[in-house]
Amino acid sequence: MSSNDNSEGQSAVKEELNKKIKEQKVVVDELSNLKKSRKVYIQQRNSNIFFLADRSQTLSSCKRDLDNLKKELQDM
Repeated sequence: MSSNDNSEGQSAVKEELNKKIKEQKVVVDELSNLKKSRKVYIQQRNSNIFFLADRSQTLSSCKRDLDNLKKELQDM
């Protein structure tokens, strides 16, 4: 694999990470702006089943995921 191929691959990975970060920011914003009384559901992995979840726990989990994505991008 040439260095050009490697840099293109890394660029694609960075692009994908940036896309995930943007999506996660939207999720965090949406959860932050929900009324306290609204219900939040989370989807089970590899499934079409949703379960009722605690809004504040879901928000903190999404913020943690966003921080991890940002750190992963910085480490590249």
